[in-house]
Amino acid sequence: MPTVDRVKKPVTRRGKRAILKKEPKLVEDAKETLCFKGRQTSQIVVDFMKDLCGLKKPNAQMMQQKNDILPFEDVTPIEKFASKYNAPLFIMALHNKKRPHNLVIGRMYENTLLDMMEFGVENYKGLKDFKVEKIASGLKPLLIFNGELFETDSKYIRIKNLLVDMFQRETIERIRLQGLEHALSFTAVDDKILLRSYKILMKKSTTKIPRIELEEIGPRADLVCRRNKFASEDLFKQACKKPKELKERKKKNISTDTLGTTYGQIHVGAQNIDNIQTRKMKGLKKTLPEKKTARKRKPDDDDNDSAKKLKEATDGEQE
Repeated sequence: MPTVDRVKKPVTRRGKRAILKKEPKLVEDAKETLCFKGRQTSQIVVDFMKDLCGLKKPNAQMMQQKNDILPFEDVTPIEKFASKYNAPLFIMALHNKKRPHNLVIGRMYENTLLDMMEFGVENYKGLKDFKVEKIASGLKPLLIFNGELFETDSKYIRIKNLLVDMFQRETIERIRLQGLEHALSFTAVDDKILLRSYKILMKKSTTKIPRIELEEIGPRADLVCRRNKFASEDLFKQACKKPKELKERKKKNISTDTLGTTYGQIHVGAQNIDNIQTRKMKGLKKTLPEKKTARKRKPDDDDNDSAKKLKEATDGEQE
């Protein structure tokens, strides 16, 4: 007999809240990130993962125990972790002789794997190595992507989308200038992505706009692109689909350019320009060709008027 999966209803209020928290929403909260170690790790990749977890806090959880997981061979354990901790994003630290200092970044869609990218960490310099003042936790970073590959290459376009999903936090409608304190820069060069982290300093200037200076605070690393496992175009399109309630209705004759400027188009009906009085100025007097055409039209108009008068008289006599 085939087994039927029974859905257990929550008994306690705490269980009800946990189920409601996992339900889909129109406006999703900031995505949680799960950070964990593989069977073999190195100190470099673990420190780098801890730095990324620190930048992601409070929307990141660090697991202390090692896990015998090979994500490119079997991703089922990671999918179970994502469902258990309600964390659609994950970062995993690995290390072996063939692929040293390995970092795997991925994301889920409906508790199943959507995208996954494997990076090799080189030229790493941690947060502790930069003896400067740090930023407060929980800040939304400003993401900067340098290089044509992020716009032309299909693999780098998907990597850019993955990194934006990893670091964007919650969606906002307005930007406060004083709230821009952290910048993450990603530069695509020779099959590598150079990660740099800066603190934004606003100095005095002669104008209302402050003078901007960048101070590197770490972490710094060169990410070598290795293996990847991306979703198909149909699945990726389905994952990016917006609900109908959030889609903006298009307004007729209104368009917006890339800079956010709104333009409107006005349709005016046909106007009878001949009846408009525009001849009061000397410069707007009729020209010789216009006078000649007007003289030619006058006899025709007189004939029409006499014909109308004759018809009216005959109609009156008949009555």
